[in-house]
Amino acid sequence: MNIEEIIIDKVRILPLDKQQEALDFVEFLIAKMQKQELSSQDKNLGVSALTLAQEYIGCVEAASDLSTNKDYMDGYGS
Repeated sequence: MNIEEIIIDKVRILPLDKQQEALDFVEFLIAKMQKQELSSQDKNLGVSALTLAQEYIGCVEAASDLSTNKDYMDGYGS
């Protein structure tokens, strides 16, 4: 009997609410494993700032050329 079959047999013995807890725990372990895999992939591949900020590109409305308002430079370096 392999470990998967042993787990299934033991879970079948549990009441329904405990089976739900077991399922929640297994899903937690899967999510944790996926997070660790993504983290290790990012470390190996390296991630650019553009990739990290891509979802935010275009989310702010502003003048197309921010250099048109030079008032912010008044008095600078005086």
